Amino acid sequence: MSSLIEPRVLKGFRDYLPAAEMARSTLVDKLEATFRSFGFVPIDTPALEYAEILLGKGGGETDKQVYRFKDNGARDVALRFDLTVPFARFMAEHCDELYLPFRRYHIGKVWRGENTQRGRYREFMQCDFDIVGTDCASADADIVLTIVSAMKALDVGGVRVRINHRALMNRFLAGQGLSEKLVPVLRTVDKQDKIGPEETKSLLAEETGDAIAAKIMEFIRPEATSSATLAKMLALCEKDDEQAAAAGTRLSEVFAIVEACGFGDSVELDPGITRGLDYYTGIVFETNLLAMPEIGAVCSGGRYNELASLYTTRQLPGVGAAVGLDRLLTALETLGKLGAAAPVPFVLIANTGSAPLLRLHGAAVGLRQAGISCEVYPEAKKMPHQYAYAEKKGTRFALLLDEQSLARHVYPLRDLVRRSTTEFSSFDALAGFLKGAIAG
Repeated sequence: MSSLIEPRVLKGFRDYLPAAEMARSTLVDKLEATFRSFGFVPIDTPALEYAEILLGKGGGETDKQVYRFKDNGARDVALRFDLTVPFARFMAEHCDELYLPFRRYHIGKVWRGENTQRGRYREFMQCDFDIVGTDCASADADIVLTIVSAMKALDVGGVRVRINHRALMNRFLAGQGLSEKLVPVLRTVDKQDKIGPEETKSLLAEETGDAIAAKIMEFIRPEATSSATLAKMLALCEKDDEQAAAAGTRLSEVFAIVEACGFGDSVELDPGITRGLDYYTGIVFETNLLAMPEIGAVCSGGRYNELASLYTTRQLPGVGAAVGLDRLLTALETLGKLGAAAPVPFVLIANTGSAPLLRLHGAAVGLRQAGISCEVYPEAKKMPHQYAYAEKKGTRFALLLDEQSLARHVYPLRDLVRRSTTEFSSFDALAGFLKGAIAG
């Protein structure tokens, strides 16, 4: 009987080979550049937290998805299911060391034991960005502007950012006598994109009755324009409802800012967007790709003014969103928009065995100082073997230094795509050519 362990990964988890990881890293770099351009700064938190930290406000659906267990010290711990709840704990713990409002971004893995499907895994990477310490239209609008700018930087094509305000929906439902059923109703409405209007109405009827279910479906149906949708939503709320009026004003202010910044065509009011997690208290967002809406939301979030109250008496209102990077990668790959990442290294310094290793590594240092990625092949092997290695790795050029080229003070460079060799009379000329090749 074999003693070998079968190499395998858990369902819903996956390995990333170099090409896939390089593509993901390229997207992360673009996202980080966008986040920093809006003034966000990076943080990190542990993957493992006390279970009570993560489950204090997640809600019933979230509790079922959390990877929770006892560690070797018999502590009740869990893997983070998103980056927002750990951030609330982070702010409560470190608020005095920071400044307000605080803009952070956090890129890291999260874990959810949910059903796997296309573009949806049990281990996946989220890219969060939040503004904490202020409750105003400017902060809400800045999250929307960051979403649209990030999608533009990733070159995903057209997007639709759907916005709603939880307070409007809450006030409408309260007027229908459903204050005690807010959570199940909101979660049913949140499933509409997946199950369709008819099934949504049927599930709502089981919870509220046919007449009220019909009213809810009328409330969540978008009109021809966002302004018309907002007018209808306000009209369906109780007359002189101050909370509903304030929510309507906030939405109008956010849309005005987004319009003034030239992104109005990408944003619309959709009263069917509720977000399943119950820590959202105000504006909420979901972002879909126009070319592939069936993949689901690729960037979602909202305002959560009470989340940090689980851990501190200090008022820390916040708003933010998260990019679902793995789902976005799946969509871009399907659409043929996942551009090839630059090969690493760009140059292989061949090891012919006739040139001292110190000269090969010296050339490598010079290339790196010129901003050109490279590597020295570690052993002296036949050139076909080294060429095959370079081509499989995606390396474009091979520098062929040997005893003769060193004696002649020339630098032969093999183009592995065109299968031609050019000699450069100086190292500066070589580096200049390679810089131009990198630039395209």
